[in-house]
This record gives sequence, C-alpha cells and structure tokens, in this order.
Amino acid sequence: MKPIQSRDNAFFKQLLKLNESTRQRRNDGLALLDGIHLLLAYLDSGQQPQQVILSQQACAHPEIQALLPRLAQIPLIQLDDTLFNQLSTVKTATGVLTLIRRPTPSARIGRFIALLDDIQDPGNLGSIIRSAAAAGCDALYLSAGCADPWSPKVLRAAMGGHFALDLYEQQNLLHIASRFEGAVLAATLDARQSLYECDLRQNIALLLGNEGAGIQPQLQRQANLCFLIPMPGKVESLNVAAAAAICLFEAVRQRQLS
Repeated sequence: MKPIQSRDNAFFKQLLKLNESTRQRRNDGLALLDGIHLLLAYLDSGQQPQQVILSQQACAHPEIQALLPRLAQIPLIQLDDTLFNQLSTVKTATGVLTLIRRPTPSARIGRFIALLDDIQDPGNLGSIIRSAAAAGCDALYLSAGCADPWSPKVLRAAMGGHFALDLYEQQNLLHIASRFEGAVLAATLDARQSLYECDLRQNIALLLGNEGAGIQPQLQRQANLCFLIPMPGKVESLNVAAAAAICLFEAVRQRQLS
C-alpha cells in the first residue's frame, strides 16, 4: 500500500481537481466515490476501480479489513488523515475514496427511460437517479443544463444508482424524443389527464422539467401526452424528485399487474 503524506503530491492534486471541477471530471473520464457503500455498489456492478484511497485511521477499521480481500487486485493508496479530510465531502468520513473510470453507456435507447430537462439541483438529480434505478429504468438522458451527475453531492444522493442503469450526459433531448420507439409522456402542471389514467405498460420515455421553469416548450411539443399528478391537498406543486418517484413507481405498479 503506497503512502502519501504531502499535499504537493501529484496524485493528491489530481484528486483535489476531480473533487472540485466538473470540467476535470469530464476531461479525464473519471469520478471519485466517497464511502464504503458506493465502493461496494461499484464492485457489485462487476466493475474494477482504478484505485482505492484509504485514510490512516480507516486501515485499522474492521469493516475495511473485511473488505480488503475484494481489493486484492486493485492499487491501494494510504492517505494522511489531514489530506484525506480535504477530499471527503461527508461530515462523518468512512475513510474510503474510490477512483473510477466513468461507465460507458450502451448505444441502444431503452424501453423504459426518463428524459431530464435541466434538473439543476444535485440533490434532486441524485434522488431521481436512485428512484430510477430502484424502479428498473433502463436509462436516463440528461440535457446539457443538468447538474453534473458525477459530482460528490449527486453521487451521495443516488446511493449507487449510477451503476444500475445507463446515464447519458449532455444530450439533445429533442433528438432522443423523436427517435424513441414508444410514448413520450410529459409531467406538467397544466395537463388535463391524470397520471393514473395513463397506460405506462408500453415503452415509455418520462419527460421531467427544470425545478422552476418546467419543460422547455419545444421539447414539451414532442410529447405524445401530457399528464399531471393529482394533488388534492393545499400545495401547488411537488419537488421534481418526488414527482419522478411517483411516476416511475406508478409504471412499476401497472407493469406488475399486467
């Protein structure tokens, strides 16, 4: 296990840049996972990390010791605790960071997908990824205006969902919607048809819009159907992550009954 104790170390500087810069992550094709849960999710997806970085304290932790046999073929770095704390973005660090090459999505367009139009809040985006993965969604297509899906905040919120579906970044959603072989369904507040009146058993592309502005008009016009989520209570709208979860799991419910 290679030790690193100096902040002038070139590898440590690379990790700092990856943590702080969307451009660096995209240029390098890399991401940094924080915590044991994300490491396990990545390993369970059948992929091999580039490197695993451990804090000094973590090396003596029983949970880390139990994990070491699964890391036998992976380069391990021991990072000085002070340096490690500059990289970890969680309040209670577990002492494990994982450097990965970002997965390359397949070339196909799935049968159960979501199109995300400028979802800018990292927590919302991460929650949508997590819900989509849990619902068995094939893929998520993100417009250029979406938050970086490989940022630390999105990764934390998604809880490993990144490795259970295909993620396509910087996408032209108009192009994807026009090519989709199925129904494009847009969630809007001014629709007349209820979500629960929609047939979600077919091939569907669920279209979700920006937290404030909603779906861009020209993209909404590509939808085969616009629907709303009934809200009998005294609120005007739902958080986009909550709306996404409701829609995705209504599709799950219908498919299990068919």
